[in-house]
Amino acid sequence: MDHAPRHGVPPSSSSSSSGAAAAAPPATSPEFSLPPSRLPLEDILFCVDVDAEARSEMKVAAASASPASSGSTGSPGPGALMDPAAPPRPARPAVRRMDAVKQALMLFLHSKLTMCPDHRFAFASLRDTVSLISKEFTSDAASSIETIRSLAATETRYAVADLTHLFKIAYEEGKRAETQGRLLRVVLIYCRSSTKPHHQWPVKPKNFTMDIVYLHDKPTADNCPQNVYDALVDALEHVSQYEGYILESGQGLARVLFRQICIILSHPLLRCMQDDLDIPKQVVKKILAIEGVQSEDGAPVSSSQ
Repeated sequence: MDHAPRHGVPPSSSSSSSGAAAAAPPATSPEFSLPPSRLPLEDILFCVDVDAEARSEMKVAAASASPASSGSTGSPGPGALMDPAAPPRPARPAVRRMDAVKQALMLFLHSKLTMCPDHRFAFASLRDTVSLISKEFTSDAASSIETIRSLAATETRYAVADLTHLFKIAYEEGKRAETQGRLLRVVLIYCRSSTKPHHQWPVKPKNFTMDIVYLHDKPTADNCPQNVYDALVDALEHVSQYEGYILESGQGLARVLFRQICIILSHPLLRCMQDDLDIPKQVVKKILAIEGVQSEDGAPVSSSQ
């Protein structure tokens, strides 16, 4: 993490000061104390899109060469890469969006309960409208994982995605959470590249926060994920009490989804604005920055001499 430079005299300057100054008593800095405070526990309602597009296959990262394909010196042998006697590599099973979503939800669940075992979870599904899968919030990991594993994408492409009932459920649960000193959050995972969600939710006091993870296909003549994304942004801004994040991916890589689910682990009361969100850092840029600092410090640089 980068820190802004502190103002004041650096410690090294005191060694060059006069003897009289050195004999002076050290200046005392004012004490600073941060009173402890406890963040409200979260009730998190996951709403998962089960449209047929959740059955789409995700991309598989390119596999690296196996150890058998390289020699002891690190360079491949003459026939190592194309050995007719070598058995063919088994094809990797296809990973569908719903499979990756379930893995991401289990990652979120375990991580959040590791932070605090008193967070609670409930689940809903989205077809043409929203229906609850689990009606009670629970912090029991086993029952929540069983619910996650029961999620399945349908073979139907729904032409409607009405979020009104989701907001109604969240509003009622948000009032209940407030009476218990808790905070309600809705996490919507949406997978449709053409169907814009809509709602008929009047402007009411906002009492829950909303996050959205949007997985979609690349834009074509038959779809327009940009219009869907804009509608999701409008819905989030209409209902979210605290800073809600909307994260999208058209790359089709499971690791992007896992990275996004880790970002929304953050508590809504500890968040920066999404426009200021600069994580995760690009590893390549960080390596280049470190190498640049080492070169400036006189680190040995290889030459062709």
